[in-house]
Amino acid sequence: MRLSTFLSTTVLSLFVTFCYADIKLPALVGSNMVLQRNKPLHIWGWADKGETVTVTFKGKAVKTVATEKGKWQVTLPAMPAGGPYEMSLKGKNTIHLDNILIGEVWVASGQSNMEIPLQGWGKVHNFEQEVKAANYPNIRLLMIKRATSTVPLDTVTVLQGGWQACTPQYIPEFSAVGYFFAREINGYQQVPVGIILTSWGGTVAEAWTSGESLKKMPAFADAVKSFEQLSTPEAPSNPNKATLLYNAMIHPVIPYTIRGVIWYQGESNAERAYQYRELFPLMIKDWRKQWKQGDFPFYFVQLANYKDVDAQPVESDWAELREAQLKTLSLPATGMASAIDIGEAKDIHPKNKQEVGRRLSLIARAEVYGEKIPYSGPIYLSKQIAGNKVTLNFKYTNDGLQVKKGGTLKGFAIAGEDKQFHWAQATIKGNQVVVWSEEVPHPVAVRYGWANNPEGNLYNGAGLPASPFRTDDWKGVTFGK
Repeated sequence: MRLSTFLSTTVLSLFVTFCYADIKLPALVGSNMVLQRNKPLHIWGWADKGETVTVTFKGKAVKTVATEKGKWQVTLPAMPAGGPYEMSLKGKNTIHLDNILIGEVWVASGQSNMEIPLQGWGKVHNFEQEVKAANYPNIRLLMIKRATSTVPLDTVTVLQGGWQACTPQYIPEFSAVGYFFAREINGYQQVPVGIILTSWGGTVAEAWTSGESLKKMPAFADAVKSFEQLSTPEAPSNPNKATLLYNAMIHPVIPYTIRGVIWYQGESNAERAYQYRELFPLMIKDWRKQWKQGDFPFYFVQLANYKDVDAQPVESDWAELREAQLKTLSLPATGMASAIDIGEAKDIHPKNKQEVGRRLSLIARAEVYGEKIPYSGPIYLSKQIAGNKVTLNFKYTNDGLQVKKGGTLKGFAIAGEDKQFHWAQATIKGNQVVVWSEEVPHPVAVRYGWANNPEGNLYNGAGLPASPFRTDDWKGVTFGK
């Protein structure tokens, strides 16, 4: 063997040995992180196979041995909120982590309306004042870099150097919705809050779902199989393909113990709204299965009003997508924050992210943290027909149904057996709404807010808007005046 070849081989061998001799941590485990309170905690990483790794936290040491593939994981016992604490991880090397808090950890995911930062291209309301005031040392932020993969990955790249305390320095590029949600939870629960942001604008729900689950849907099965047949993993530049974002931006996060997920997505699936009825619940169930933390809370934002206001009742892909989101509430531990009144006709990225974050937080405060507060706008339950009038029943009518800012109810349309919808008159009667039209003597169906940008004004006493709905399931309807 030539001397140069021998030296090169020796140097490479020493380099590889050095790399694998040190224990290594995933990007999610580091100083400034928030660990989930009151749940067993998973800490993991890599080392030489057979290497003993000791994790010491709050005076307790837990040991494990790296597997044949060089992976290791320990489970720490559930602990109450508190901090800051330090953590020591010792193998052939030692890693010290500090400023660790124990509190509430939420994953924030979806497309651009979740991704929009507090300052920048989204132009959130009052962003300059919000940034200056964003000094919350017990709120911690972690941003995951965009990535795709045809196979599930174990690691992610993080931005801003990893976990950071919420300050005017780090908040400008972070999710506005994620921040406003965290601010509400931190303020009302008085516990540390960590937000893991993993989102990508303009992306479809199937990209965020595992191949294992997508195989159950014929529309995506072939795409998943094509990735499985690749001889080497790939990272396509187009994220809008089945399972690519799950593989690269969700799978590596899954070992981390969380409280739940907040999700803002759907615009990119609106043209396939009926498919979303199956796809969206599948994705939620998929994440819960993969995380192995039971039916953790999964709260999502219903699509906001957008595009031009229609003069007559019309069909609407966006209305159908909202309906698919509404139907997803049949899954346990789900919640929906309606944004039907805070969108903008000319901007798919509405600026009032404060209210979106607040409405998501209301669900968590009530359902997770046990506060006795209203958290949902009115949701349609049932109807009764008598003569030319239809009486609608609702749940979540907290302190009674109301018309926003007085006036008359808007946004209702009514049809008979001819399936021709006409604008309707409507009035509140206690916790019910009575709907009718002189043009429809024998009504069969009612729709509310059924448009891209509806003008509905039905609220409950808590000031939360009613979700758009329809009492029919027709396709191919016609419309009158």
